[in-house]
Amino acid sequence: MQLTDRQIESFQTEGYLFLPDVFSKAEVAVLNREVPGIFALDRQEIVREKDGKTARTAFAAQHFNEPFRRLSRHPRLVEPVQQLLDGDVYIHQFKINAKAAFDGDVWQWHQDYGTWARDDLMPEPRALNIALFLEDVTEFNGALMFIPRSHRHGKLDAGHDLKTTSYPLWTLDNETVSRLVDEGGLVAPTGPAGSVLMFNCNLVHGSPSNMSPFDRTIVYVSLCHVDNHIRQFKRPDWIAERDFTPIETLSDDCLADLVRETAAAV
Repeated sequence: MQLTDRQIESFQTEGYLFLPDVFSKAEVAVLNREVPGIFALDRQEIVREKDGKTARTAFAAQHFNEPFRRLSRHPRLVEPVQQLLDGDVYIHQFKINAKAAFDGDVWQWHQDYGTWARDDLMPEPRALNIALFLEDVTEFNGALMFIPRSHRHGKLDAGHDLKTTSYPLWTLDNETVSRLVDEGGLVAPTGPAGSVLMFNCNLVHGSPSNMSPFDRTIVYVSLCHVDNHIRQFKRPDWIAERDFTPIETLSDDCLADLVRETAAAV
């Protein structure tokens, strides 16, 4: 999948791009069937909320689950990033973020590159996120919020928040967020399952807790140019990958093949 010149310009200007209905309902269903089993695993890659029970994030599922392995190499995700980063990319981080009904906690205001630079010594912000909605994202179930054009400020000062949630994060203070919102406003892209959201690694973002009875699950693939790989390895490799091999994409119907295989087995 290739982005148009207009889409590239919008991404570069605003810092994000929303693409509805990139994956079919059948393809998303194949992935969704795997999610409860992944979240139920007793593995170090499954980070839970403060209650110790509710799944918050499942890291590195592409290493132990076949449908998500295929997704991590899907051309509809990888090719637009190769286009924007102008070259080969590797997977820096892969995660399935849960925002469980009633129990999904907040993600504080932050920049992803702020963490990647401080914790992993990623040299430059030559990386970005591409995300797939596994469920409908609405105004009610904890939609991701962006501050448009905030990526233009580069890496901002941040504090290491070790207390607010179960997962440590380099977060921005209220004064900085208020100033950026005064400049760029706020957006919260919503849409149906199967939609894709791309955003610059310096774009300031966060999400509120999910008070609704509707789950909100999103897969995030953080891709980095191979020349810009991390230089520090203090975090586990299931959080910050150490394999810098360029991604070789699979066929466009790699998930559709699973749909057919599943149907044939019934």
